[in-house]
Amino acid sequence: MIKRAYGYAALTLFCLGIMPVAQAELAPISDDAMGEVTGQAFMQIENIAGQNHDFTRMSLGIDVETRLNVDDVKVGELNAGTDFAASHLALGHIARVNGEVYNGVTYNEGDIVPFEARRPYIELAEDAAGLAGFRMGFHEARGSVSSSTTSFSGNIGMKIESFGQVYDAQLFQGPGGAATDYRATHIGLKPNNPNQAAGCNVGQTAANCAPLTQLRSLDIGEDSGQAGVAGFTDGFFIGFQRDQDGVAWKTLDGTSSISAGKGVYINLPTNMTVQLDQLTGAGLERRRTHQVDMGKNLF
Repeated sequence: MIKRAYGYAALTLFCLGIMPVAQAELAPISDDAMGEVTGQAFMQIENIAGQNHDFTRMSLGIDVETRLNVDDVKVGELNAGTDFAASHLALGHIARVNGEVYNGVTYNEGDIVPFEARRPYIELAEDAAGLAGFRMGFHEARGSVSSSTTSFSGNIGMKIESFGQVYDAQLFQGPGGAATDYRATHIGLKPNNPNQAAGCNVGQTAANCAPLTQLRSLDIGEDSGQAGVAGFTDGFFIGFQRDQDGVAWKTLDGTSSISAGKGVYINLPTNMTVQLDQLTGAGLERRRTHQVDMGKNLF
């Protein structure tokens, strides 16, 4: 690493040495001339007014492609529970076979399929008492997220199909438990109308719910209108809120908001539609996230 740094430094000095030296006098530039100059700032800062909070959003003008593995994650561990708990968390994955197609790109076995993130940002929410919360996210993101999740606070934007009908996914406290977005352990069907009963039935003939551990890999993104290709989403973020009332984080286009309660809140938008019998049966297959493919023995 040091040798490489020395090499880069030597190359830079060499280039500077062969470049002709320009001598010029600094002079002010006119407003008209400045008006014809365009560019992209490395950091953009926005001040956004809200009903109960004022927001400051700091965005970086960079693009990131990454593959990340974390053994164990626990965030918001308090009062005999955890807002988010997962093991073997991964962003991005590795192609399992030659010819694997992901988001319109063809990969060979062993190729890295990165998680793509553009313009990361940090946003602060303030009220009369001071800092009410902050969140981290991306203006654009897509790619695979894999984990064995046992506790989740937030929203998983996913569709579930059952007997020809498509439902929104709903998080639950557990079998027989109430719908919740706080420390959920199960996911199932959200009723399409008020007359349908909401509930989490597991291990029965009419099972409509499954542990979150069944969601071994999710594809983050939006519907692009093109089969097999996810569009970039601006809704992927993790928020930390101070008060019980939480924070209503504005969507990046400013047209709506996402209410996040006290503690940790993760928003995972996907363009996936999952069959109910797969969710309650074998579950979603985990993508390959290690150089040595351990298959079903990963856990």
